[in-house]
Amino acid sequence: MSPDIVHLGVDVSKDSLDVHFLTESFSVANTAAGIRQLLKRIAKNPSAAKVHVICEATGGYERLLADAMHRAKVTLSVVNPRLVRDFARAKNRLAKTDRIDSAMLAQYGAVMRPQPTAQPDAATQRLALLVAQRDSLVEERARHKTRLLQTTERCLQAVARRVITCLSSEIDKIEQLMRKTAAASAALTEKSARLDEVVGVGWRSALSLCAQMPELGSLNRAQAAALAGLAPFNRDSGRWRGQRHISGGRAPARRTLYLACLSAVRKNTLLKAFYQRLRAAGKPGKVALAACSRKLVVLLNSSIKNPKMSLA
Repeated sequence: MSPDIVHLGVDVSKDSLDVHFLTESFSVANTAAGIRQLLKRIAKNPSAAKVHVICEATGGYERLLADAMHRAKVTLSVVNPRLVRDFARAKNRLAKTDRIDSAMLAQYGAVMRPQPTAQPDAATQRLALLVAQRDSLVEERARHKTRLLQTTERCLQAVARRVITCLSSEIDKIEQLMRKTAAASAALTEKSARLDEVVGVGWRSALSLCAQMPELGSLNRAQAAALAGLAPFNRDSGRWRGQRHISGGRAPARRTLYLACLSAVRKNTLLKAFYQRLRAAGKPGKVALAACSRKLVVLLNSSIKNPKMSLA
């Protein structure tokens, strides 16, 4: 544990930031003004130690804090909430309040020393927001398509058709914005074009993966599979050998890869042969598709890492 680093825990909620800093706990509003107050307190750090802020990923409520910390050049780690909860249980801290959580975040940072979260470039950040919105609208459209098939009332069928038409129009607009955002960034243009070269991966999947897994191209095989939640984990104990299952990782990226594989196992020579070999060995369809998704993310990661690699 390095004495030249002080870990500051921030429990993020919609309206407030509960902070544990050194021996003090306090709360500020989750607004630009509240974060400015926090930065002033950090600047008045009585020790000469460097401050490392630890917060959890909260689905977007942490974005204002993260942007401010990056602009102020304050080291920040946005960590998985499950890891911090498991850490608290390991310390037998079963009670859960905002103040306790902020203290646990500070302790987690001091003990586990998480890697700093890199600041995403503006284009990738905007693309990620667009991709998330598009995915939400696609899911909503699918629900209305199901309702259209289930109802026999003509008036309700008409409502469902109008909603589906409206959602489809909005999805088209967002997809145009996705392409414009990528086109305005040389890095995104090059990366998405490289992903699109893989047979079975269309431009939508390529742009989605650029947003959902910006680390592609900087990982090794195991890291790429684990980040997408496609790495099977052993469940063995003594003489007992359990069934391996995939878990964790980024669900949106895993879903994108799985959907891309539905096409890739029919069109991509490499993945088609791999899928057929697994099915011939008796693997269930979903298990074979999950294995192909893992092979696909490794291939995509390697294709960016090695631009001259043949994808045929």
